[in-house]
Amino acid sequence: MGELTHLDAAGAANMVDVSEKAATTRTARAEGLVLMRPETLRLIREGDAKKGDVIGTARLAGIMAAKRTHELIPLCHPLLLTKVRVECEPDEALPGLRVAAEVKVTGQTGVEMEALTAVSVACLTIYDMVKAADRGMRIEGIHLVSKEGGKSGTWRVGEAE
Repeated sequence: MGELTHLDAAGAANMVDVSEKAATTRTARAEGLVLMRPETLRLIREGDAKKGDVIGTARLAGIMAAKRTHELIPLCHPLLLTKVRVECEPDEALPGLRVAAEVKVTGQTGVEMEALTAVSVACLTIYDMVKAADRGMRIEGIHLVSKEGGKSGTWRVGEAE
């Protein structure tokens, strides 16, 4: 297990100094699920939610959240993101929506938190937009799927640390 980089010698939380790190292209992907009743998924698919386009709004909310991650997570660096893609795919078998985000930057630190934040906020937006129809929805399984770039290279879920 690696060393905790956000703690100083006395154990106080600090923002990591990345000034000496090389700027490289870094990408992260994250996923999550919003589980719901079949009727709720049908409502979303047919565009009949009272608040409007659930999937389109969740996509935009996820993109906006990725761009503002440093305002939400105290020790994250502000980054000039070069790509944020959020997808919300209906899955009748769940039933629910599969939410995925891909975030990219050329910089000195990774974008894992931005991808995770994008998925989290997109899932919360879906919940908010249809909670009147289904308060029993569940947000589950938000996790990092992969990361590329930087000193540690490539990592994919299921690989050894």
